[in-house]
Order: sequence, then structure tokens, then C-alpha cells
Amino acid sequence: MSEPSDPAASPVGTAAAPRGNAYDKYGSRNPIARRLVAGFRFALSELVEVAAPASLIDVGCGEGTITAQVADRVPGPVLGVDLPDPALAIAWERNARPNLDYGVADAATLPAADGEFDAASAIEVLEHLPEPDAALAEMRRTALRWLIVSVPREPLWRAANVVRGAYLGSLGNTPGHVSHWSRRGFVSLLRRHGSIEAIRSPFPWTLLLVGLNR
Repeated sequence: MSEPSDPAASPVGTAAAPRGNAYDKYGSRNPIARRLVAGFRFALSELVEVAAPASLIDVGCGEGTITAQVADRVPGPVLGVDLPDPALAIAWERNARPNLDYGVADAATLPAADGEFDAASAIEVLEHLPEPDAALAEMRRTALRWLIVSVPREPLWRAANVVRGAYLGSLGNTPGHVSHWSRRGFVSLLRRHGSIEAIRSPFPWTLLLVGLNR
């Protein structure tokens, strides 16, 4: 599921902008946005390196930009899934990798057997879900060893939007964000699903590596 991160907005659910994507932060030319995203991607790469998963399912993969980055570090099969959207199908062709497949699926019903993948990830997804625990439980079912997850860190995310004059009518809340966590709150949520093995906090996100106790 594509994740907005900037006050500049574009239409959602169209061929030009996949479902949930208010702004293409990964393709932004804004120097501040590029610096922030670079920090986020570096932190994610660190967690993938620590986990060293043999295979991975990426839930809510959006256009596949980050999924492809992760697939470059995973030796075995990677599957990215998201809700049906014609724009995503086009982007998936652009973000192809030899070990990477894409498919249509809901986060609460993943197309994988129990423990089929070494790891499951949800990058900039859980904040869009009214029942994130259901998605996490399904990810835990399909993953053998690891969960890799990230969310915007609150209240920093909203405050940054307000400072930039974005989404003032909703007190800085990015459209589509229905769940919100501080770093401490997100750690508490994930502790219900496994052990916290590593935390990264590039402004303004929280990223966690969660070990699954099998």
C-alpha cells in the first residue's frame, strides 16, 4: 500500500497515482524529502542485513519500489502483494527482479502457507489499516523467523505536516492514516507478536525487526 509523506498531493486511485498514494516520496526531487527518504532506506537496509532472510513476503508493497530494494538483498524468492489497482500492475513491471513476483491480495488473507517465507514485511502499511493486529497475525502465520515493519512516528509526523502547512484541517494527519503510534506505542504493539530484535528511528519513522518465537 503506497504511503503518502509530503504536503504535495496528487489524485489517488487513478492510473497516474495508485490507491493510497498521495505523493511519490521515493521519486521526489525535493532535497529535504530525498534526504529523509535516504535515511529511511538506509535504516531498512540495515534491518534486512541483520535478519538476512532467505525469502520474504512484502505486504502492501505499493508500486514495488521498496520491495525491489529488499529483493536485491534476499537470495531466495520474494513476493510483493497489494490490493488490485491497474496503476500498480504497470509499476510492478518497472520494479521487476529475477527473484521477485507480485500479486493481488488483502493483508488479512495472504496467499502463502504457514511459515512459507523466512520473513514478512509491511513497510508504510499498518497506519492505513483499521485492524493492524489482524494483518500482523497473518504475517506471523506466513513468516518463519522475522517481521520487518515500519510506520510514521507520531506525533512527529503530524507536527511536520503542520509546520509545512499540510493537512491543517485534519491537524496534520496524512489522508488515509487511520492508525497512529509513537515509537513506544509501536514497540508495545509488536511485542504482542514477537521479540523486538532491532529498532531504527530515522526521522520521522519507526522501523522494527521482530523475531518470531517458534
